[in-house]
Amino acid sequence: MIASRMCGPSPAQTLRRFPKDHAGRSRRRASLATPLPDPVLPTGSPAMMSDTSLRVLSVIPPMTQLNTPYPSTAYLTGFLRSRGIDAVQEDLALALVLRLFSGDGLAAIRDNIEATPESRRPPRVQAFLAQFDRYRTTIGPAIAFLQGRDPTLAHRIAGRSFLPEGSRFDSLDVYVDPDGGDPLAWAFGALGLQDRARHLATLYLNDVADVLREAIDPRFEFVRYAESLAQSQPTFDPLAEALAAPLNLVGRTLRALTLDAIARHAPQLVLLSVPFPGAVYAAFRIAQAIKEHDPAIVTALGGGFVNTELRELCEPRVFDYFDYVTLDDGERPILALLDHLAGGRSQERLVRTFVRDDDATVRYINLGEADIAFAEVGTPTWDGLPLDRYLSVLDMLNPMHRLWSDGRWNKLTVAHGCYWKKCSFCDVSLDYISRYDGVAATTLVDRIEAIIDETGQTGFHFVDEAAPPKALKALAQELLDRRRAISWWGNIRFEKSFTRELCRLLADSGCIAISGGLEVASDRLLKLMNKGVSVEQVARVTHGFSEAGILVHAYLMYGFPTQTVQDTVDALEYVRQLFEAGCIQSGFFHRFACTVHSPVGQQPEMYGVTLAPLPPASFARNDVRFLDPTGVDHDMLGVALNKALYNYMHGIGLDEDVRSWFSDRVPRPRVPRQFIARALR
Repeated sequence: MIASRMCGPSPAQTLRRFPKDHAGRSRRRASLATPLPDPVLPTGSPAMMSDTSLRVLSVIPPMTQLNTPYPSTAYLTGFLRSRGIDAVQEDLALALVLRLFSGDGLAAIRDNIEATPESRRPPRVQAFLAQFDRYRTTIGPAIAFLQGRDPTLAHRIAGRSFLPEGSRFDSLDVYVDPDGGDPLAWAFGALGLQDRARHLATLYLNDVADVLREAIDPRFEFVRYAESLAQSQPTFDPLAEALAAPLNLVGRTLRALTLDAIARHAPQLVLLSVPFPGAVYAAFRIAQAIKEHDPAIVTALGGGFVNTELRELCEPRVFDYFDYVTLDDGERPILALLDHLAGGRSQERLVRTFVRDDDATVRYINLGEADIAFAEVGTPTWDGLPLDRYLSVLDMLNPMHRLWSDGRWNKLTVAHGCYWKKCSFCDVSLDYISRYDGVAATTLVDRIEAIIDETGQTGFHFVDEAAPPKALKALAQELLDRRRAISWWGNIRFEKSFTRELCRLLADSGCIAISGGLEVASDRLLKLMNKGVSVEQVARVTHGFSEAGILVHAYLMYGFPTQTVQDTVDALEYVRQLFEAGCIQSGFFHRFACTVHSPVGQQPEMYGVTLAPLPPASFARNDVRFLDPTGVDHDMLGVALNKALYNYMHGIGLDEDVRSWFSDRVPRPRVPRQFIARALR
């Protein structure tokens, strides 16, 4: 069945939102089972080369991660190659950082600074100029050290006399040794030389990034680059204004890297995957450079951000940069797009694809073909990505928290979608969660072995929304049966199926850490969330993992509908006891955000809140404000929660009354101080 709709402004009360790819992946994949016939150019399509073999270039735009490739292009490239398509990939996020954070890059930053009046140079920028020679001398060695190419430099870095130290190093002042010794000894001990040096080198890198932000590009971030231009932006105007502005040093560098990649690969189709709002601006800059260089090159946009926020796209200006915008898993839409570009099907037979007609009308076309089964998507490939040039940075000293930024992990999924898909705060109506599709453990381990053979790396991060216990048990047993030694970690639900015996089996198979949602740490609110767990159950499950030697990270939440100050204080007391009992070693408090594709966003009356009217949107639609009758100042509470959690992760303040973290007077916790201890007994 063919579905095609004209895109116009949606009524404010229409709440449709798509899944944010917070699980750490954006799957842009496709296939072509048969050779492409000679192209027949449909009206309104960009001109294509007459060669029947189309080269497809998949690009990771800035900014995603520094320590490992974002997996979307690896998934897509592996799938395309498995179907005989000429596919290549580039990580322009890493390339941009390495170009800017080099001797020549710092010289260019200095030249830009010196072109501005001294009165407009903040103190941090002036300090950079004063020590420029040291920065330029040390930037190359520091990058090489973080890449693991010069480990002996750790001795000089750890000595605190090699790298220039800016304001980021002030954070070390919080670690005070009462005896006047090494303030970092608690974290790294007498040894731990490599980690100590990596932490110092990371602070140094952040110092330089601060200078770049203050002097060149106020939107620059290592992860959330220009995020505000795209996140839940109902209008394209802020992004259009930014794209029309003259290129600064960052933009000129990205343009040069883009054109270099185009020259090397000579693609006819370029796919840009944007997993987060912080990658959108740079993706549009890349597409802008491509279109200015050669309008005949077809560009397509997809990824987690698109799947989440652009489901009602009506903005024709987007198509000045991208010829096509696709939704959800990319295999089937790109298969159809390749077939269309080669003349094998008309534009009206595209799948989950937005196009702009000649009259500037945006249309969504969906033939309705079935998605590629998860068992048939093939094995991702990292071929073409510079795996030896990624940076293992160490921002956070907590051993669990560091896994997200330290080390090069092969990212893989155990299954497609979520087997639970009931949580009321989650985008359970969207394909990346709602369509659960598993695969046999033998197939999964076959993929693992193929990736190890290609990359030489045995570390895996399973990026599922929640990896199923049954599937993990089968995976662990298959790894043990094959005597295949790997290290792995991933996300789960803290459900009772994770017995102590299963935890030990997972540890034996190589599991080093898991993360999962404790959320509000309140049985009343967990029930309202339809989380399917209780605080006691979470305590027992997490303790089982910890006993097996597996690190545990808890996702925490505050500001959920009807959450009171008393609920928040009680939740922090639960969290304190979980740390004290050794159940969890790491955590992070997120402020609840209501999204238009979650049960709360779709049925707010069931959660005791009223949604604020949504503005007319032609571009992004995601978060929606809501009115909570409790009237609690959650922002004030969030400061205390994060301060407490930061200290708990460092083993500090676990014996203090949780009320001491709050600046305002709060009620006494109602939770017995031995609640978790009794639950474990």
